[in-house]
Order: sequence, then structure tokens, then C-alpha cells
Amino acid sequence: MCIKFYTFLYIICEKGKRLMSEVIAIEGGYKLNGSVRISGAKNATVALIPAAVLSDGPVEILGVPEISDVEALAILLKELKCEVEVDGERIRIDPTHMEDIPLISDAVNKLRASYYFMGALLGKYKRVKIKMPGGCYLGPRPIDLHFKGFEALGAKISCVEDTYLLEADELIGTSIYLDFASVGATINIMLAAVRAKGKTVIENAAKEPEIIDVANLLTKMGAKIRGVGTDTITIEGVDYLGGTFHEIIPDRIEAGTFLIIAAAAGEKVIVQNVIPQHLEALISKLKEMGIKMEVVGDNIVVYGHDELKSVDIKTQIYPGFATDLQQPLTTLLTQAQGESHVKETIYVERFKHCGELNKMGAHIEVGEAQSTIHGQTPLHGARVEATDLRCGAALVIAGLIAEGKTEITNVYHIDRGYDNIDHKLITLGAHITRYEIED
Repeated sequence: MCIKFYTFLYIICEKGKRLMSEVIAIEGGYKLNGSVRISGAKNATVALIPAAVLSDGPVEILGVPEISDVEALAILLKELKCEVEVDGERIRIDPTHMEDIPLISDAVNKLRASYYFMGALLGKYKRVKIKMPGGCYLGPRPIDLHFKGFEALGAKISCVEDTYLLEADELIGTSIYLDFASVGATINIMLAAVRAKGKTVIENAAKEPEIIDVANLLTKMGAKIRGVGTDTITIEGVDYLGGTFHEIIPDRIEAGTFLIIAAAAGEKVIVQNVIPQHLEALISKLKEMGIKMEVVGDNIVVYGHDELKSVDIKTQIYPGFATDLQQPLTTLLTQAQGESHVKETIYVERFKHCGELNKMGAHIEVGEAQSTIHGQTPLHGARVEATDLRCGAALVIAGLIAEGKTEITNVYHIDRGYDNIDHKLITLGAHITRYEIED
């Protein structure tokens, strides 16, 4: 398996056991130039891989990002006795000899998206036993809507300690209204419904591009799905799904992160392999801040700018401003003149990055589901902690523009969602090293 997997490392030395972890160190102040190519979408990948087990033949997926979440999913596939081959950006999954085995290993806890095995295995076997999913803590993220959908299809759900059991004599299509347009619930219900009997209608469905990507894979496998990308998805259940080939869409969150990096620390940076329509909300805000940008096909050229204007943002479901880009943009807002405001409507506790940025010289006040950024404030190097994936991205951006050296701990969070971010930034001219420290 050719995946570079960064996580906590246990190293044995003469004195006994020591817990080691990795740090990303950044020397700030170097201007970035050149081109960077965006990898396949992380948020699509973590659903596409579980979706592949619904097939009765091999599924090959191209454009897989080199992230630790893929490693964790591959472990879970092997526990299910699937044949898995990973070669760079390609993964081949053959569930021909797959078995209905409980997913109760620690790999389930490494990522929240392991919950997609609920829908996929329920659809295939009408039964699944799985531990509570893991992932970044961003405040309460209940999976009640997932269960509501499964129960509507005919499943019974029980939980003992931290393990769920979902069972159904058979799954019957029905109409399901989501109280909130949840991406995870929309995909999970869709995974179960494609092998249910009859027609399932998901109303108030989420519209994110990653949902369309998963539906495209399922359709190639033989599923009958209509209305994806609208708020009403209709699924006609089928008895058989076959193997296929699929290429993942570019990662709009990685693309957005690099657009922000280019705006913060770049002179001229070309962000390649982008679908600009997926980033309209961010592009609009960057232009409002005074950033000069050019869209050329699937490339976006960003020119650095020293005089940035403050803006207000409010996170919303797609196509509104993405919650996953709120934290990276906050770093850029510390360099804007005046007062900017962030209102978070998706994950209301997603502000742990603000305290870390304040350690570096930012002036950010955090209220209930909102923050106020007072700019412009110079940033200085410090040791800070990546408390979650997108917090880590925000701190990388801060390190690039700060004076002196920034050390970011808990970088395994960053590696969950960004494919070789160190190397990509180094090719643009950043001064970055990665090393181990004793925890």
C-alpha cells in the first residue's frame, strides 16, 4: 500500500517507551510562486470507498487523495474481507468475497466518515454492527437524521455502550424528509436505499458536489437515482450492482484553502484542477477583500495583495459559504484592515482555531457561534496546536505569513484531509520541515 500515513508514533528506546508525535515547522515571510495541483475530493472519497462495497464486482476509483482517512478506510475494507489495492491515486476494491463482519476495531474511531458503512452494509446485508464513528470534534454532530432515514426504510436500531446494531428483515422504499439538509444523512440514506425494494424519495436533501459524485458512482454500478443536486432525490431500488470505474472530482475545500494561501502569502500562484463553480461563494468574498483573480478553464490564478478589506461571512449549506473554509479564511481576515465578522451556522463550536491564532498575535473575540476579527494584526511564530483538520489549515496559513518560526502540533489532523500539503507548499517556495517531538 502506497499511502504516506502520519499519526502518533510509538518509539522504543533504551529508557523504555516514549510517545512521539509529528510537528510541522514553518519559517514565515517567504512569498509563494508557481503552480499547485488539487487532489481528489476528500469528502467524496470517504463516501465513495464505503459505497463500493455495495457492488458485486470490482470497483476502481481514480484520483484518491493521499490522506490518512483513506488508510483507515482501507483497513476497514480488509476487515470485511474485501480485496484492496492502493497504488498512488488509484484504489481497487473487490468485494466479491466480502463477509458480514462487525466493524468494531479502532480504525472506526479514526474518522467520522466510517458511518457510511452503516448505509452501505445495511443496504447489502440488511444488518450492520459498528462502533461509534470518530473524527474531529466540532461540537455536537448527532447522527439522528441518519437513523431517522434508516428506520423509515424499515431498520431497527439499538446501541450497547459505544456499538450500534442496525437490522432489517428487508428495506422498503419510502418518503423521507430531512429536518436539516445534512450531507452525511443524504449520502447514507442513499446508500441504503439503492438496494431497498421500491421507490425512496429524500426531501430537503443536501446538494453538495460530493453527493453528486457518490450518486454518479452508484449510477455507474447500476443504481437508479434521479434529482441529485436538487433538494429532492428519487431512488428506485435494484437487486444487483456491478463493478465499474470512477474518477473523483477535485477537492473544493483543498482548492479553497490554496486560494486563501495564495491570497495571504503569494505573489502569483496558479491553483490547478479546480471546478470554479464549486467555489463561487469563496471567490466572491476574496474579490470583495481586494484579491485579484483570473479563472482560466480549470485553473485559477491568484495575485498577492497587501491592502486587504475586511468582510463578513456566514457559513451555510451548499452553495453558500462552506463551513470547512471558515477557519482558513479567518487567518486571512487577521490581515485585513478593519473589523470582520464570522457567523457559523453549521458547526457552532468551530472556533478553536481562534485561540491558537491569538497566541500568534491575532485579535479575535469569540462569541456564541460567531467571532469578530480585528485587523490588521501582525502575526509572530509560536507553538500552536491543530485541534481539528481545518484548524490545522488555518494555522499553516498563519505560519506562512508570520514573522519567525511556527510549530504546529497534532498534525495528524491535517494529514486526515490534505494530500502532501508540505510538499505542495515547498514547491511554491515555502520553508517547511516536519519532525518528531516527544509528546
